[in-house]
Amino acid sequence: QVQLVESGGGLVQAGGSLRLSCAASGRTFNFYAMAWFRQAPGKEREFVAAVSWQGDSTYYADSVKGRFTISRDNAKNTVYLQMNSLKPEDTAVYYCATGSRVLTERRSNYAYWGQGTQVTVSS
Repeated sequence: QVQLVESGGGLVQAGGSLRLSCAASGRTFNFYAMAWFRQAPGKEREFVAAVSWQGDSTYYADSVKGRFTISRDNAKNTVYLQMNSLKPEDTAVYYCATGSRVLTERRSNYAYWGQGTQVTVSS
């Protein structure tokens, strides 16, 4: 089993920045891609970004490309999401996920999920 705990969410004004972290414990998460998803009220959970297990490949949703950066530190079992130029439409609960051996936006590929952290962007 892998346990994931997100942190770093909060309230920020439009144009501001936040850095989310996700710490993994339990079974090693090496060899798995890591991803961030988000879910706004009344909407489906959607893909945000993913990083390969070695950290050398990344994949972003079009809506965040150029503003968000995903990275990982396998020595610390942690994945990060640097979010810049935030917009009110980025408001959501952000979840990290792992368990996929491929870099993908498909939710069903990820077996392990955190509890989420709230990000609120005011206009």
